[in-house]
Amino acid sequence: MTAAPTQTPARPAARHDAGGRGGRGVLSVDPRDRARLEEAPVSLRRVLALFAPHRGRIAVVVGIIVVTSVVGLAQPFLVREVVDVAIPQQDVRLLVLAVAAMITVAAVTQLLGVVQTWLSTQVGQRVMHGLRTTVFTHLQRQSLGFFTRTRGGEVQSRLVNDVGGMQGVVTSTATSIASNVTTAVATAVAMVALSWRLSLLSLLVVPPAIWLTRKVALMRREVTARQQRRLADLNAQIEEGLSVSGIRLAKTLGTTSHSARRFADTSEDLVGLELRSQLAGRWRMATMQIVFAVIPALVYLAAGLPATSGGMTIGTLVAFTALQGGIFRPLMGLLNVTAQWVASMALFSRVFEYLDLVPDVPAPTHPVPMDPARVAGHVRVEGATVRYPGSARDAVSGVTLDVPAGSTLALVGPTGSGKSTVAGLLGRLLDPDAGRVTVDGVDVRDLDPDVLASVVGTVSQESYLVHATVRENLLLARPEATEAELWRALGAAQVADLVASLPEGLDTVVGARGHRFSGGEQQRLAVARTILRDPPVLVLDEATSALDTATERALQSALDELARGRTTVTIAHRLSTVRRAHRIAVLDAGRVVESGTHEELLALGGRYADLVAAAEGTPATVPVPA
Repeated sequence: MTAAPTQTPARPAARHDAGGRGGRGVLSVDPRDRARLEEAPVSLRRVLALFAPHRGRIAVVVGIIVVTSVVGLAQPFLVREVVDVAIPQQDVRLLVLAVAAMITVAAVTQLLGVVQTWLSTQVGQRVMHGLRTTVFTHLQRQSLGFFTRTRGGEVQSRLVNDVGGMQGVVTSTATSIASNVTTAVATAVAMVALSWRLSLLSLLVVPPAIWLTRKVALMRREVTARQQRRLADLNAQIEEGLSVSGIRLAKTLGTTSHSARRFADTSEDLVGLELRSQLAGRWRMATMQIVFAVIPALVYLAAGLPATSGGMTIGTLVAFTALQGGIFRPLMGLLNVTAQWVASMALFSRVFEYLDLVPDVPAPTHPVPMDPARVAGHVRVEGATVRYPGSARDAVSGVTLDVPAGSTLALVGPTGSGKSTVAGLLGRLLDPDAGRVTVDGVDVRDLDPDVLASVVGTVSQESYLVHATVRENLLLARPEATEAELWRALGAAQVADLVASLPEGLDTVVGARGHRFSGGEQQRLAVARTILRDPPVLVLDEATSALDTATERALQSALDELARGRTTVTIAHRLSTVRRAHRIAVLDAGRVVESGTHEELLALGGRYADLVAAAEGTPATVPVPA
């Protein structure tokens, strides 16, 4: 059996401290992301393969970024022409041309930005779509055991949060790297072209300014991380303490006061953390404002000193100051590259882990063709043995059963005897570790999963209805069914009158997991769905367990009628529902201990007779020695 993947709580790929004039947060590598990559490294070639179909658009995006960065640098030089030449010399023509060029540059860069966003978002969404559908399809091939071993929200988290976070690789990480590198290099070149002396000064001033800003931002990040953890604790306490089940537990155990104190303590911690967070944020804002005031001030000082001015004009000073302020943002962005890269690779690692899962119940490479309409329905279980992962004993061991076409087999036995495991083998919800299951002599492992689902219909003790209408739930079994066929199936399941009495009839929404209907009504709707599918082999796994005696009797009559001409395997704790079976197999501790008709097994006076006596509250029948 394939082990379930490592389960980690859903969370953002990386956190940042937003705010400040820089406009970009400061990221820090999450230790969990680093540990994830050490445990399950990701091949860069595999990541790039996801984007290979879109390399043309990606090349255009990179080209737009470069052009936008270069064109945007024209603004400071145009300002210099206006300040040094056009205004002092009253050159109206040059002034108009320079101003028009400024407007044109702004318009072009913004339009290019819109196109870049459109293309990068399109690439990100298409990659997400392909990955999301691939993961969903692959997970559907996993066995039922995978989902019983995996936490409920884990699959949803990876499909929604992790795959969704990958869009940032294109729209954020990749584009920000290209944009920041291009802007930083082009700005540095332009600064040197304007004044190499002031550029040297910038090399001394900018690094410590960036370090100071990052230091303060990381302080806030630590406080924010603690705040998020306490908020998660608060939300968990609300969900646990104010749900129906939580309130019932608290009242029955008398823990309401304790829960209130825990909630108050957590809320008190959040008060202190929010104060620290706000102060840290204000300190970051203050630091950023100081940096943006100090850097141009030092430039003005250097421009005013004879030793460093080099005969600089006013226009050059204004242009250089604009460039000086513009280089701070891309440099801060480049400092985030490592954290962004690690976070993105950690997301890919988590998703690829699911894609690399080998299904416990793999589809056959070359399925044996079978027409469900021509299936006779002869079912055999030959020496089947199943042991679940982590279990100390076999769930079923060496079970052999023969169910001739059109006959009825009932499986009975105490809880945990292996009845539902055998039912799961018939529908291939799991594969045996040894032995095999055949339908008309064909191993079910050699059948296409969709064909097998048409051959073997299962109604389990846990009926499941999707959050849709009654009609849509029924049409899952046979999309082309007519309305008359829907009503016939509902009638056979003894639920047609109920549906007809509803104001919206077949178009009544059943609610999440069918909560608008009682357990018995849900089970009858599930039976109707299987009746509509009309499979040649029918497996009823406690199909009437949620019904009252009267309804059970009526539904059992319908099921008996339905069983005519088809192979039926019935699992039931209520022995009254299996008396008319052609054959009854008694399971105990995963083995078949008795087999025969109801009368034969009663006469035997063995395990089945004990079960019947316990169900009827009468002493077990002791066979008379011959």
